[in-house]
Amino acid sequence: MRRLAIVFSCLALAGALACVTIQTAEPPAAPAGPPPDRVVHLVAERFLFTPSEITVAAGTRLEIRLTSEDTDHGFRIVGPGDIDVVIPKRGRGEAVVVFEANEPGDYRFECSQLCGAGHSYMRGRIRVTAAASGGPAEGETSDTRPPLSKSNVRGARREGGHR
Repeated sequence: MRRLAIVFSCLALAGALACVTIQTAEPPAAPAGPPPDRVVHLVAERFLFTPSEITVAAGTRLEIRLTSEDTDHGFRIVGPGDIDVVIPKRGRGEAVVVFEANEPGDYRFECSQLCGAGHSYMRGRIRVTAAASGGPAEGETSDTRPPLSKSNVRGARREGGHR
């Protein structure tokens, strides 16, 4: 009888410890300050960022939501603000950064966590244009999807209405 009591006590203790050590993944806290003017979802995967170029008008508060499709990566904006975060590996959540695009220019970003042989190629840029009309510059869109091309348009109608 005493052995049975000891076994149950050990099981209860093990269960209590398991409950204490299990952590639930919560979404990242929203950055402090006013809401962003634009949100971009950026994916890090096998030595590249997608999209690798983001264009915004000066004065834009840009929120970048970072996820990884493989291992841990880093995200560092070279220059203003000292932004440097770790992007958790696939399925482990996301990192969120806010970039205040106050001055026109090109701001380079790169992977700041050694992630493999092609690590040094993981780069991109944020292009901040002079604030003119508040919309995208001619030939640019505010969409982060790749532009249409013959290779990624299926069934597009050619000029003249013929297929």
